Amino acid sequence: MKLRVNGTDHEIDVAGDMPLLWVLRDELHVTGPKYGCGIAMCGACTVHIDGQPVRACVVPVAAVTGEVTTIEGLSGPGIAARLSAVQSAWIEHQVAQCGYCQPGLIMTAAALLAANPEPGDAEIDRALAGHLCRCGTYPRIRRAIHAAAASLAGDTP
Repeated sequence: MKLRVNGTDHEIDVAGDMPLLWVLRDELHVTGPKYGCGIAMCGACTVHIDGQPVRACVVPVAAVTGEVTTIEGLSGPGIAARLSAVQSAWIEHQVAQCGYCQPGLIMTAAALLAANPEPGDAEIDRALAGHLCRCGTYPRIRRAIHAAAASLAGDTP
């Protein structure tokens, strides 16, 4: 079967029920998405399929019909500005502690800002529902998303 990941087409020979996460990590050696729980409860494996955040650990590869973007490929036109703003805000607000959950959180934050350039706390909380940060940096994450939104709007964060 064919799979488009980060702008590159791949021909893969795997069972259709293999989770997308395993295809990415084990077959294509794309290691940004992390294995956390295997049941879509923690968000560490979040990738975009056609711009929408999904949990790669529970998506069978045969069900993927669009382009897969991982944190490694989050750099296309328009996307690059959001990623840069999110990454800069993550650093400025010292979000990362252990860092394991960060790729999934960043992917979700970038998708949120693409859909809603000025999210309020409630929208941020809804978007991040189900993401598990064992270090508990949720207040920093929210501040960083607000800062990234302000940066993208040209305001001072």
